[in-house]
Amino acid sequence: MSENGTPAGNETGKSNFIKEIIREDLRTGKHDTVATRFPPEPNGYLHIGHAKSICLNFGIANEFKGTCNLRFDDTNPSKEETEYVDSIQGDVRWLGFDWEERLYYASDYYEKLYDFAVVLIKKGKAYVCDLTADQMREYRGTLKQPGKESPWRNRTVEENIDLFQRMRNGEFKDGEKTLRAKIDMSSGYIVMRDPVLYRIQRSHHHRTGDAWCIYPMYDFAHPLSDSIENITHSICTLEFENNRPLYDWVVNETDTPHKPRQIEFARLNLSYTVMSKRKLLELVTKNYVSGWDDPRMPTIAGLRRRGYTPEAIRDFADRIGVAKADNMVDIAMLEHCLREDLNKRAQRVMAVIDPVKVIIDNYPEGKVEYVEAVNNPEDESMGKREMPFTRELYIERTDFMEVPPKGYFRLAPGAEVRFKHAYYIKCESFVKDTDGNVTEIHCTYDPSTHGGWSQDGRKVKGTIHWVSAAQAVSCGIRLYDHLFTKENPDDLAEGEDYKANLNPDSLKTASAFVEPFIKDAKPGDRFQFDRTGYFCMDQDSTDSLPVFNRTVSLKDSWSKIAGK
Repeated sequence: MSENGTPAGNETGKSNFIKEIIREDLRTGKHDTVATRFPPEPNGYLHIGHAKSICLNFGIANEFKGTCNLRFDDTNPSKEETEYVDSIQGDVRWLGFDWEERLYYASDYYEKLYDFAVVLIKKGKAYVCDLTADQMREYRGTLKQPGKESPWRNRTVEENIDLFQRMRNGEFKDGEKTLRAKIDMSSGYIVMRDPVLYRIQRSHHHRTGDAWCIYPMYDFAHPLSDSIENITHSICTLEFENNRPLYDWVVNETDTPHKPRQIEFARLNLSYTVMSKRKLLELVTKNYVSGWDDPRMPTIAGLRRRGYTPEAIRDFADRIGVAKADNMVDIAMLEHCLREDLNKRAQRVMAVIDPVKVIIDNYPEGKVEYVEAVNNPEDESMGKREMPFTRELYIERTDFMEVPPKGYFRLAPGAEVRFKHAYYIKCESFVKDTDGNVTEIHCTYDPSTHGGWSQDGRKVKGTIHWVSAAQAVSCGIRLYDHLFTKENPDDLAEGEDYKANLNPDSLKTASAFVEPFIKDAKPGDRFQFDRTGYFCMDQDSTDSLPVFNRTVSLKDSWSKIAGK
């Protein structure tokens, strides 16, 4: 934790090149403080890639005792909604970070941005252009060929100021005119070939309503918003690297007194998922998933609903570090961080997902006995609980085999196993239905093995979990897998649609019996179902039917991969 009580993000993590830049800037006196910002566009829900950026920006501010602003780059009202603004604020807070009073919007600066544009026009650095979007692309040229100048590039300053004011007044149609920077149509950076700074767009804005019909482009509004807020280090992902010359040009040519520095880092690419907002929006709007918070989605809302903890996500962001080149991170590493965290905090309970009934023939009918179970062996402070043990129980169907193979140590005819926390149980017989399915397993128990331990020193190799048939709570279970079958769903052949790689088995539903301890559980509560996995109570739960999402299985492949 930082001194102000907020999580420190990468504070204890490995060094990264961005921190080295900041240390050097502080050492040389270029800056006497550090100011970063997290600048989401409110056009969708945040995902795990944004979580990395949140942890980085807020973490750096905490480590260097600086500040981090939350600023919404709301310059495209046709795609922005208040719902997204609210969800983003909730996600940042849930991850454990606080922007305090420093909540800003690019729309706060619309008047200032307009004035900055007028400054460029007066300096002969911007002009009103009548080219259509298609014509502009044609004039822009290619990487091998320079662009050609717009026929309207040499309008007078007076004419440009008049036309720009009339654009603001709504005298022209959408797309009829744009304000463009006058830079260099032969530049090796295509982004510097007279980029658009303002466009006409009659869209209702979620904050300013219909007060404006012209809106600044991101590449114009973003650097100036950074400058207005006195940001020292504008940290962004690698796709903005080619835009850095334009970023610097804007802050220099508008004569802003504060000159922030843009630094790029590699965005997070996570295996078996997609990070494109456009693709995530398509999955939601076309009902491939149930919503932005579908537990299969890489959104922070989806991860939270699935049962992820903010501590695990911050740990993951710290471990993957900050790279200069794009790479693919194995999702198993994220799951490993989650298992490590849940292992320390999750309440243990017993649940049977594919049940078969066990009848203990020598146990008194109607008797209810309570056995003591440890809530979490990793944390003694979580205490113990009592589980009801009765004559009829449920176990997992896979914990019984009629003809067991060699090395099978669970229940089988004549075999004796330990029912966890309870007794040694021996299988005497079983009953099948007409389809050959086992419906009942008849057993006997040894009363001297109370607590699951033998008094005469004999040992059994198998331990299985169970629940009382009479007192168990019936629950709905959702078993989640990767959303895509392909490790890199964006690696497509020509003409291939990424949705062709959606996993048809990414969600399976089942019913289960869970020990009565969970009767008081609330949505969001996390449990380890013994030998089954980590589960989280879903928001769809009702008093009559609790529903649990499998957060992650118990198997940890990453620790093996990493040689741990």
